[in-house]
Amino acid sequence: MREPIRTFQWHEFFPHGTNNIGVVISLWAPIILVYFMDTQIWYALFSTLIGGIYGAYRRLGEIRTLGMLRSRFESLPEAFNERLIPSDANKSKGLRAAFSSRPKGDERQKEKRAARFAQMWNVIITSFREEDLIDNREMDLLLVPYCKDRELDIFQWPPFLLASKIPIALDMAADSGGKDRDLTKRIKSDPYFSFAIRECYASFKNIINTLVFGQREKDVLAQIFAVVDQHIEDETLIKDLNMRNLPALSKKFVELLELLQKNKEEDLGQVVILFQDMLEVVTRDIMEEQDQLGTLLESAHGANSRKHEGITPLDQQDQLFAKAIKFPVDESIAWTEKIKRLHLLLTVKESAMDVPTNLDARRRISFFANSLFMDMPNAPKVRNMLAFSILTPYYKEDVLFSLQNLEEPNEDGVSILFYLQKIYPDEWKNFLERVGCKNEEGLREDEELEEKLRLWASYRGQTLTRTVRGMMYYRKALELQAFLDMAEDDDLMEGYRATEVMPEDSQLMTQCKAIADMKFTYVVSCQQYGIQKRSNEPCAHDILRLMTEYPSLRVAYIDEVEAPSQDRNKKIEKVYYSVLVKASVTKPDEPGQSLDQVIYKIKLPGNAILGEGKPENQNHAIIFTRGECLQTIDMNQEHYMEEALKMRNLLQEFEKKHGVRYPSILGVREHIFTGSVSSLAWFMSNQETSFVTIGQRVLANPLRVRFHYGHPDIFDRLFHITRGGVSKASKIINLSEDIFAGFNSTLREGNVTHHEYMQVGKGRDVGLNQISLFEAKIANGNGEQTLSRDIYRLGHRFDFFRMLSCYYTTIGFYFSTMITVWTVYVFLYGRLYLVLSGLDEALATGRRFVHNAPLQVALASESFVQLGFLMALPMMMEIGLERGFRTALSDFILMQLQLASVFFTFSLGTKTHYYGRTLLHGGAEYRATGRGFVVFHAKFADNYRLYSRSHFVKGIELMILLVVYEIFSQPYRGAVTYIFITVSMWFMVGTWLFAPFLFNPSGFEWQKIVDDWTDWHKWISNRGGIGVAPEKSWESWWEKEQEPLRYSGKRGTVVEILLALRFFIYQYGLVYHLNITKKITKDNQSVLVYCFSWVVIFVILLVMKTVSVGRRRFSAEFQLVFRLIKGLIFITFTAIVVILIAIPGMTVLDIFVCILAFMPTGWGLLLIAQAIRPVIHKTGLWGSIKALARGYEILMGLLLFTPIAFLAWFPFVSEFQTRMLFNQAFSRGLQISRILGGHKKDRGTRNKE
Repeated sequence: MREPIRTFQWHEFFPHGTNNIGVVISLWAPIILVYFMDTQIWYALFSTLIGGIYGAYRRLGEIRTLGMLRSRFESLPEAFNERLIPSDANKSKGLRAAFSSRPKGDERQKEKRAARFAQMWNVIITSFREEDLIDNREMDLLLVPYCKDRELDIFQWPPFLLASKIPIALDMAADSGGKDRDLTKRIKSDPYFSFAIRECYASFKNIINTLVFGQREKDVLAQIFAVVDQHIEDETLIKDLNMRNLPALSKKFVELLELLQKNKEEDLGQVVILFQDMLEVVTRDIMEEQDQLGTLLESAHGANSRKHEGITPLDQQDQLFAKAIKFPVDESIAWTEKIKRLHLLLTVKESAMDVPTNLDARRRISFFANSLFMDMPNAPKVRNMLAFSILTPYYKEDVLFSLQNLEEPNEDGVSILFYLQKIYPDEWKNFLERVGCKNEEGLREDEELEEKLRLWASYRGQTLTRTVRGMMYYRKALELQAFLDMAEDDDLMEGYRATEVMPEDSQLMTQCKAIADMKFTYVVSCQQYGIQKRSNEPCAHDILRLMTEYPSLRVAYIDEVEAPSQDRNKKIEKVYYSVLVKASVTKPDEPGQSLDQVIYKIKLPGNAILGEGKPENQNHAIIFTRGECLQTIDMNQEHYMEEALKMRNLLQEFEKKHGVRYPSILGVREHIFTGSVSSLAWFMSNQETSFVTIGQRVLANPLRVRFHYGHPDIFDRLFHITRGGVSKASKIINLSEDIFAGFNSTLREGNVTHHEYMQVGKGRDVGLNQISLFEAKIANGNGEQTLSRDIYRLGHRFDFFRMLSCYYTTIGFYFSTMITVWTVYVFLYGRLYLVLSGLDEALATGRRFVHNAPLQVALASESFVQLGFLMALPMMMEIGLERGFRTALSDFILMQLQLASVFFTFSLGTKTHYYGRTLLHGGAEYRATGRGFVVFHAKFADNYRLYSRSHFVKGIELMILLVVYEIFSQPYRGAVTYIFITVSMWFMVGTWLFAPFLFNPSGFEWQKIVDDWTDWHKWISNRGGIGVAPEKSWESWWEKEQEPLRYSGKRGTVVEILLALRFFIYQYGLVYHLNITKKITKDNQSVLVYCFSWVVIFVILLVMKTVSVGRRRFSAEFQLVFRLIKGLIFITFTAIVVILIAIPGMTVLDIFVCILAFMPTGWGLLLIAQAIRPVIHKTGLWGSIKALARGYEILMGLLLFTPIAFLAWFPFVSEFQTRMLFNQAFSRGLQISRILGGHKKDRGTRNKE
């Protein structure tokens, strides 16, 4: 500050300044701004550490693999009964149970617990099969036997735990050579070995004894089993019996089981022979050295033969079992299951370690098992639980895919159905098995199967059908739980399939359904249903179908009716009603069709949709909900059967204090189900999962600043409807209406908690354009929150630490993101000032000044390395907790290889642009992202429209800054220093300019590039006008982009003009660095140099205006004259350039520098003209401004398009891009290339048929 620098290289307006204030600001401003980045990074570290500790404390990730599930499965039934069964069902606990003298009662209690566990477990597994996550074989391996076989007197575990144990045990026994050491060691190390052997032997005895009714044969069998039992008791089975022939006995018994499964009378002879063969194997081979054998044979053959005195004649043997076997058997569910299960245990030789094979089924079953060991309230009986409602807003999204939708190919020839078949190949195979078809053609032959196909596809999209099915699991769960609460012991012990076998109209089932209806209500608020119904739209039929499928589903809508007006001046007026309907289902024997039936119809004072659509849609329907609790579920969510069983536990959280208050909102975690295919979907899924788990865990405790984020949170309904409702709906300000419910709840002394033992599925956007629209919507919403009075009030009422927590976890995150980008701008414009003024050279070469390298090092190290890595720490911690830290590390490395850093840097620009624009001009709007399947190529024009202002313009500006800094700091500064400082900024520039094309499927295929160029050229050339969509014309889009300016206030306009002035710095600084300037003028730092540069600009603009006017006026009538004028202008321009090169010595660098100087000036003039549009309109220059703007857009388009077209020449670039985008799918063996390529052949042949 004390050493003024006076060696300037431009015209300095304050040459005699006594301090270096500009230098100090240029050097230190970026460092100060970096502090804001640092605070966000410190918060990321804090949330990672605290969130990880809290997550481990809550026992997250204890069961995360199938191996862990198998090892803990033995304790699962007990945990299941303790958590999900009301506590009064388990009366014998503690000391009383220990000293109880009633072992029979305890045994009875054990059986009831097993019955309850089996009933619920099997409902979960059956739901997996109905959802086609598992096939029939896997279902058989996962099911617990429905029917309790009391004769076995053992607990029967699911076969997937016991699979391959019996074949291994048979082989070990056969090879034992009379030594049981290895087998005993194996049994001790794996308890399921023991369970499998015991169950198999008990079932074997039971089946043999059931089939044989002859007294003589029964005596023989009793003696054999007595000998075996004695050896088991004495632990001499392998030592004393010959086990080499045990596999032969097993083979015969398996053949018998197969005949029993067929159960045909003509097989009786084979059954008898098998019995005789098995007897012979036992008596002649296995028990060959037993003393009891003589007595055994005597009783068997009725002779005095001894064991070495010959063999019984064949005709006598044939008499044995010939008339003593009950076959065919009277089949029952219990008998069929027993035979099927035993056959599985004996024949499944491969390990069932990979059952279930479906990744989603594994995740769900592991999480469910894990959650049973987490801390949750005890379950009350269904009749005592809190009643709750679910509310889902719906507008015009897909309800159920039609066959036409499924079959219709997109521009690449890919239909939705084909896409789903390739993305979910295992689930497609399971579906075909479930409906009994071998291929897709078989489904076309039956109308009912076609409907099932529509449902299968709809359950894999983000449709209303998927959401409704998931939420209706609540009712199914409540019915089952009510049955288990109310069933008598005899009902419960009759069979674990009691709820399925019991008649629907039985008294008990009627009671269960009534209680479920009392406790659960589901209202879907279909805002436009009345209009859709009158228009006979397909979605109205689909909604009606849903109501018919689920009779307890209710649909609310706003009905618009024309009625005679009471006002004399109006004949007709519109009357609005809020209507609730249900399905009016006719009986099967009655003619007619299913229609909806009005339950309530409430007249409204006017149209209910005044503010934002979604919250108003919720507000009009909330009156139709019932109970003490309300869960708001979005259209892109789903639920699972196993999670629905935990709802009554979760609702009990309202009954206990969390801290000093009872909760007003219960937060629930989510699983993002759309991250399975493309890398973008995976990045988004990981980011979102991190936020809804570790992020909200820390927000709720210890920070106490968790609000409501539009997730499956459960409201205290009575608390909220008496305090302003769950949805604020003011236009624009409440764009993110969800979080305002949390603000409102906290301001009114509510308490928001977070619980992780239950999860709900949620879909997210999967393409870059969809993701960007979503992030733009969220950034806009945060901008409006920053301006809202709610945040102001929270800031005033919170204590200091909670206020800071609130800031950094809501609007502060977006403000810090904006500051991060500002840091780059401030640094580069500071460098531009230093370099162009000559101060930077003086600093670098002057010995009086301490070199500013430490500042540069600080800035370089604080760049995106920290942001990229440290901001990903919470994500890595959560993946580590739930799936293992080795998986977290490999995922992180894989994400970097798939250019996750490019994606996150790009989204940085999205957040910054939309947040900043909302703060400056307001005007936030809802952006429909679409919930389709995105594996298609987005056109260049689409990408240009979406990212032009948010990324491309800013990227080009930063690129010009970096180029200027490189050119004019080169003589006195090394290239290494330059790279060290600016490498992260170049990365940011490259990302902002080319990420949309890098993440665009088929973005580098030559044919698509050609089509894109044609489409973009057509779009940029089209004239706009009233009714012309922005997608059709550049003019319409350009007008739409200026809308925020039109509604901005004076302050916004002034700030916009001030920000635009930065583009004039280039021209002011660069004209003094031209070689031609130095040679022509003696005083090359005169202000006249700058003034002359403006003359040049105005001349260029005047020539452009002349050409434009000439084209409009003379091109038709005086075409030759117009061409001559254009030719003359071109010759004059060329002559001037040649003269300047020849005489004053203008260089190529001078031409390049002139472009860098004048192009930003023109852009700055455009921005100012747009800000003061009314004034420009009056001067009549708006047409010229529009022409200039179009020219700039064409230049930007060419700049972006050229590198892409060049890379498209090389085929390997496209292959690399496809691999990078769809690595997730490749790793699962999917045919993405066929999806992208179209695979039109199959579709074409089917269309012809």
